[in-house]
Amino acid sequence: MFHQGIEGFPYYLGTRSLADIATRDDRVCVLNILGGESRQVTPTSHTFSGGNVVFGTSPGRAGQVLKTAVGDIPVFNNVREGLHAGHAFNTGVVYLPPSGVRDGVAELIRVNPGLRKIVIITEKIAVHDAREIRAMAQANGVDVIGGNCLGVADSWSRVRIGGALGGDKPEESLLKGSVAIFSNSGGFTTTIAQYLATAGWGTTTLVSSGKDVYIHYAAPDFAHAFGNDDRSKAAVLYAEPGGYYEHGIDWKKPVVACVVGRWKSKLTRAVGHAGAMAGSGDSASDKERWFMEAFGVPGLFTPENPIVAANGAVVTNIADIPAALTAVMRLNGITPDFAPRGDLALKPWLANDQGLRLPRELELPVVTASEPYAGQIAALSAQVGAVVARQVMKDRSGASVMDPTTQVTSVHGHSVLDLALQPLEATFALPLVHEIANENDRVMLDVAVAAEVNLVGDPILIAADAARDAGNAPNAVMAAAAAIVGPKRVERALACTRALIELFAHSGLKDGRDEGFDASGIRIDAGTRTLFLATEAEANDPRPEAMLAAIEARGGKSAFLKFLNGLDGRLSRDAILAAIATTIAWGPLMRKRISRLTAETLPWYLRLYGVMVGATIPGEHHQSGSLRGIPREDRFGKWTMADLCFLAMTGKKPTPEEALPLQILVGLLISNGPGSISAQGAKGAVSADGPQTPGRVQINKAMVGFLTHTGYSHGGNGFEGMAFLLEQFKDKGLKDPSDPGHGLDLKEMAAEFAKAYRREKKTAKELGSEVPALPGVHHPVFKGKPVNFDPRERFIAEYMARDGRYNVFHAFYRELVQALYDEGASPYVFCVNVDAVIAALLLALLWPDYQAGRLTERDLETAAFTVFLYGRMIGAAAEIDDHLNRGRNMDTRTAAAACGFVV
Repeated sequence: MFHQGIEGFPYYLGTRSLADIATRDDRVCVLNILGGESRQVTPTSHTFSGGNVVFGTSPGRAGQVLKTAVGDIPVFNNVREGLHAGHAFNTGVVYLPPSGVRDGVAELIRVNPGLRKIVIITEKIAVHDAREIRAMAQANGVDVIGGNCLGVADSWSRVRIGGALGGDKPEESLLKGSVAIFSNSGGFTTTIAQYLATAGWGTTTLVSSGKDVYIHYAAPDFAHAFGNDDRSKAAVLYAEPGGYYEHGIDWKKPVVACVVGRWKSKLTRAVGHAGAMAGSGDSASDKERWFMEAFGVPGLFTPENPIVAANGAVVTNIADIPAALTAVMRLNGITPDFAPRGDLALKPWLANDQGLRLPRELELPVVTASEPYAGQIAALSAQVGAVVARQVMKDRSGASVMDPTTQVTSVHGHSVLDLALQPLEATFALPLVHEIANENDRVMLDVAVAAEVNLVGDPILIAADAARDAGNAPNAVMAAAAAIVGPKRVERALACTRALIELFAHSGLKDGRDEGFDASGIRIDAGTRTLFLATEAEANDPRPEAMLAAIEARGGKSAFLKFLNGLDGRLSRDAILAAIATTIAWGPLMRKRISRLTAETLPWYLRLYGVMVGATIPGEHHQSGSLRGIPREDRFGKWTMADLCFLAMTGKKPTPEEALPLQILVGLLISNGPGSISAQGAKGAVSADGPQTPGRVQINKAMVGFLTHTGYSHGGNGFEGMAFLLEQFKDKGLKDPSDPGHGLDLKEMAAEFAKAYRREKKTAKELGSEVPALPGVHHPVFKGKPVNFDPRERFIAEYMARDGRYNVFHAFYRELVQALYDEGASPYVFCVNVDAVIAALLLALLWPDYQAGRLTERDLETAAFTVFLYGRMIGAAAEIDDHLNRGRNMDTRTAAAACGFVV
């Protein structure tokens, strides 16, 4: 049967006035009351409305309750059970999934003759279902609001039904006044109410109509109820493209319409909240025209061109609504409901101009935020360093990422190709401070590492030599050394770092290099002072004075060292290491680029860097005051990280020409992304210790995890490329690999090899055997074109060409890939991959010593492995620190379901 509604409407409409939309007398039943959204929203609505929800349904959960501040709401399996329990209601709220909405509405209508209103929160209801919902409601005298809405509210009655109008604290946004709101957007319904309050306008009834294709309670229905509501002197409408709901309405009272979505007319498909697609006479511009004709205004209202009439105004920016409404109401002789509550001018709570000199109109003053935000901002300002949310980090990283197209890895946003061109010590700091070290910090890092390399008299050296003598590869030798650098070895250095951060955290110091900073206000107690000073057992350690002298000689600046030097006592090596680490970390820490945990653990990494490099030098070369015959003063005062690494590999200091290839090699090798075996070893070790309790994580053990996950295939395979090149260039009389005038016919050499390789492939095919792959040639990603390139190899080649550098081994590789194609040994011109570049650079670096007999092929293999370890330990440090800050306990495990058993 058809229910008779309001006279004159072509369909049933039961709500005569906006005052009847949401009242204190309404009693509500919520379908799916224990669902995720309802659990958050319903208790607030129920409390704000004085307890208007009588019960809810959640199949299978009968007997449970939803707790609220004004009492528990009972839960039943279905609507009929709630009614039989004596809970009468006239309004239903639907939080069901889209596929269940039609049946939920049918249940409400079928079992409750007293039902008068339904509010549907669910979005994306099928059009077919929406039509059936409409038909059922019309036939049974029920008003439907929604779907895809945030419900309704009444600021006079202090009632909210369904959804989250007014947010978590509706009493702050739903202020009693004279303006009704009808909005396609639920969130903007609240925002508009808040904006109106800035101009002194409160609200009566707020209707979030929703914007599914079907809008059940639409603009004509609202207009009728608005006209019959004596409380509402004006209305604000927020309209999006799609549908003809707003066309041809006689509003009778002043209205400000905000029409958005002109851009949607350029789209070819619907986009979520847009509802019906614009472009068929119901676009944003069409709706603007409808409203302008209804209000009698010739154009849009803007602050610069305030076009209004007594009937209304049209805006396209919700920020213009208060001004437009005030102007319209002024023409009607109506003043605001209360004194303005602020304004919509930008009032930043936080600001960072990055040191730029901004024009006055852009240089906005920071204002104190309203509570509770002011307190939260104050707490944030007091917080030292970044805070990183923990998450599952299996096969993921917040430190490194590989570009799947170029196969180039970036570490903290810096491509390894760019890192290959940075000074070595600059890249050593990157994993831990997330920035390339400046010149001052490079000085600090050089001195810090130099002070750890000489291991004379240390059990670490005994362990490393024992591992070396047992025939272990370089990674195992370094692991033996790193294993000894445990928590007690760095306990005081870390304590000193924590103390320095605590002392200076709120001092106003922004730059750790600022020796002009006035630290006179920093008070230090006796216990902390003692922590920084050397003990009697350290009286014979000459390194503290040597470190301080070296930093001064190199022009290093540190506010922390200056502070410690004023303590009137001999500083310990741990205190100086802590001051160096804090200097390097301070800027990123204050800018919240890194966490406090990262800054506090930095000395552990610096000590490990030095020990791991030092362990690669055999024990007989560690002497008191000298390393491989290099005096302490020289190493501390003049040597760089590149010098120390080259010394460890070759036994001598490099020339600038020799240092550059090593720098490039280490930069290229820093990382291969979180999926590499070595990165997994490091991350797995952190995960096993439990990063959610970071004090338990042993960083040296994580570094050992990286080392034990390298080997002759992943780490030592650079020697394969060198061995191949040695075979090609033996007995060729090559003297200088960097001399383009070497006198060798590389094209002929490549052609001879290609012919032999083609014959070898043919024979192998006949025999059914495999031909060993050529090291440095081909790559599974860079293939398939007539001529193929590895962009990493091209980058380095172009750089060396610009710098006027030549490498005969690299040049041979380029001739080789062409010859393989020309001689029919390959289907297309293979790429020369980055491994070939590494092998070519390293062999050229070591060629003079190899030719002179100072290095054997075994030494070359060790060097290839070692240079990989030097680069990858930087990348491992990045993964360790990232996992320590970001990871969860045991989060690198493979799920049992993903594991298999092989028979």
